[in-house]
This record gives sequence, C-alpha cells and structure tokens, in this order.
Amino acid sequence: MTSALEPVWIGVDVGGTKVLAGVVDDAGTVLATARRATPGRRVDIRQVEDALKAAVLEVADGRPIAGVGVAAAGFVDAAGERVMFAPHLPWQGENVRARLEERWGVPVVLDNDANCAALAEWRYGAARGADSAIVVTMGTGIGGGILMAGQLVRGANGMAGEFGHMQVVPDGHPCECGGQGCWEQYSSGNALVRFARQRMGEQPSVLEQATGGNPDRVTGPMVTEAAEAGDMVARAAFASVGDWLGVGVANLVAAFDPEVVVIGGGVSQAGDRLLEPARNALQRSLVGAAHRAVPPIVSAMLGPEAGLVGAAELARRAGDQPRR
Repeated sequence: MTSALEPVWIGVDVGGTKVLAGVVDDAGTVLATARRATPGRRVDIRQVEDALKAAVLEVADGRPIAGVGVAAAGFVDAAGERVMFAPHLPWQGENVRARLEERWGVPVVLDNDANCAALAEWRYGAARGADSAIVVTMGTGIGGGILMAGQLVRGANGMAGEFGHMQVVPDGHPCECGGQGCWEQYSSGNALVRFARQRMGEQPSVLEQATGGNPDRVTGPMVTEAAEAGDMVARAAFASVGDWLGVGVANLVAAFDPEVVVIGGGVSQAGDRLLEPARNALQRSLVGAAHRAVPPIVSAMLGPEAGLVGAAELARRAGDQPRR
C-alpha cells in the first residue's frame, strides 16, 4: 500500500462526459479514484482544467504527486504537447501539457485516450506478454492503438489508430467525419442501435415491447439486454456488428501482423456474442489465412479504467527522461 508521504502516480481519463482520476501503483492496480463531470465543449478552457485539478487533488488526498498522465479524448500531436482537436472538449490546438504542468507544478504526460488504454492492456491486461498488439476500442465509434515491440505507434502527426474511419464500403453510410462507408458506421454502438431500429417490427420482439413499438427509443444497453433474453432482432444486430468487426480487424492484421487483437470499449462487454462472429469473419477475410498464424481476438481486461491506468504508466515511464 502507498504510505502517507510516498509520492503517487496519477492517471486522468478526460472524456466527453466525465473526468476520472486514479492513483495507480507499479502493478497497474488502481488504488483510489475521483470523478468530475466534464463541463463540455462550449465552455472556457479553464473550466475543464478546474475539473481536472479538482479530481487530481481529491485522489492525491494530500500526498505528494510524482507525476500525472492525461488521457485525452481527442487528437494529440506527436510531441505529446497539444490536443489538436477534441469533439467534446474545448481544446483545439491548445498546449494542454504545459498548461496543466504549470497549474499543478508536477511533471505531466499527455496522450490520446485510446493509446493509453492500449498501453494498459499491453502492460497489465489482455495483451500482456505479446511483442505486438492491436487494441480496438468500440463505443459510440471506434478508436484504437498499435503496439510494436512494446512501443506505441503514434504516427507522424500523433494520430495513428483512428481505425474507425477506414473506408470499408465505398459510397456507404455517411459518417460524422464527413466521409462515407467508414468502419465505425458498421461496427460500433451506433451501428448496433441503427441495425436494431431498422429491423424492429419485422417480428414480435422484446425490443418492440420495451419501446412500445417506437424504434427511436432503442438504446445500446437495451439491445444487449434483449439479446440476452433471446430477442432475434437484437441477436441479429450483434451478428452484423461482429461480422463487420472481423472484416475491419482483417484489414488491420494484414497491415500490421500483430500477435493478438484486443477488443475493448462498452460494446465489447457483449463478449462472445460479438467476438465469435468477428473471429469467423477474420478467418474468412484475412489474406493468406490458411498459411499463417491468425491472431486471436480477445476481450480487454481492464474495463473503463484502462485509460487512466495507461496514462499513469506513461507518466511513470517518462520520469526524468527527455520529452518525446
């Protein structure tokens, strides 16, 4: 256990709705957490920083802070200094790392939230022991991280891992990014709900009863519960989303040839209902599958705390090392 005077390492996951800070030990165990609501996108930047500061000070509980890692839901530059764009936060090109370091007076490390989650799964979770791994995070959309030889692959702009915007269907469904046919339009929480809404009414179903026959009332958790109850529309939705998941993973495996593929995020909690069709689609879609070792597709282990665990790990790694 951490003593009263021993410096602590803190990870902070900053999303569109919440700030979650945690003290993380060197085994990746979260010892304490503190939560604040995210003020939103259309606020003064200082309000977001105030929420971060409040969560960090609460979780530190008077103990000295060795360093803080921040996992931001947005595009972080390759230098780990700026959040270039965040869809649900007011940071656009802001030098977040320096601003937070000045406010807190401790070393701060900044990275994308999916990168942090990927590092956590590689270091402490489902990809532990692998030399290379792809981590796909499935929520409203799709994000992810790439690890090769134990190092995060960030890319020239720091924006590698935006898997959700690979085009898988030319002239397909329009995407919020402005493109069409993006992977996340076929395999994500939004895709799951859209499929169920479109098919509801084709046959009597739990979903129809739960929503009073109104497709607009269907939510992701509702689809999951209905699938567990045997609802055929909900199960077909998972089968479709899982199949498209495997198609996209096949593209990633062809490009990076990882040892393992880890699926995290809220949608992944469906387990084999999602992953089994994904494994089948990977085997079917991967070039040369009969002549190579096809990587396993496994569920993430660290849950919603993966981002802050990875952020704290980055802070601990940085220590006195030069900035990347």
